[in-house]
Amino acid sequence: MDEKIKKEIAKKWFKTLQNIICLEIEKIENSPKKFVSKKWIKNKKKNEGGGEFRILSNGKIFEKVGVNFSQVNGKFSKKIRKKIPGTKKNGNFWASGISVVMHMKNPNIPAMHFNTRFIYTSFGWFGGGIDATPCIKDTNEERWFHKELKKTCDSHNKDFYHKYKKWCDNYFYLPHRNETRGIGGIFFDYKKKNWEKDFAFVRDVGIAFVNIFKTIILKKYKKKWNTKQKEKQYLKRGRYVEFNLIYDRGTKFGLETGGNVDAILMSLPTIAKWI
Repeated sequence: MDEKIKKEIAKKWFKTLQNIICLEIEKIENSPKKFVSKKWIKNKKKNEGGGEFRILSNGKIFEKVGVNFSQVNGKFSKKIRKKIPGTKKNGNFWASGISVVMHMKNPNIPAMHFNTRFIYTSFGWFGGGIDATPCIKDTNEERWFHKELKKTCDSHNKDFYHKYKKWCDNYFYLPHRNETRGIGGIFFDYKKKNWEKDFAFVRDVGIAFVNIFKTIILKKYKKKWNTKQKEKQYLKRGRYVEFNLIYDRGTKFGLETGGNVDAILMSLPTIAKWI
């Protein structure tokens, strides 16, 4: 399949998924609160793409949720080329993707994160993942969450779940705290063996995320909580912030390639605390 066609198909899927996720979130929120959308352009003179990020905040269920779509292109600096495959020759890149971060009002509901992307340098690859960060332990929910991820992975390859779960556990780890960010999930990158199969997997991961967040939220949003639990949630969010600002590759990629700062930092919660 032609490179341009692959890029266009991937981009259209990420944009479609953004619309689907926002629609489902507004259905769950079921209040006057709606997404506020902001479109941005990376470099108008050089025609380097841009994106749209949507934020819903201070809802009755969602304290803050961001859904970001982007499609950018350009040239990596020599410093960044060392980190990105296929860029040694000229540093050119093209990237499109979607990222979602949910911070919930009810501390019984975990913060949830999802992203998928397609990047093209001298060759193309998919990456992404799903993970959850609860502040109140729920063993049954954790088992169910991983069971759903395994089911999605197994429908494509029986080796995917264990491989991508381990990758996720290693990735979402805070060395300076000697702890994991949450209960893990799946994380994958550099999928480039078979474009059609890889793209089918990426689509299914997106659909799985929609089903997962809907199930968890609808089950728990009416569950009672207290001030002590809310304070615990704020502290857990502090860890979330630390990871995203110190280690997250997506944050670094966005900032180093001249992306929109508000879109890149939409993952940060409205309130987080440290002791």
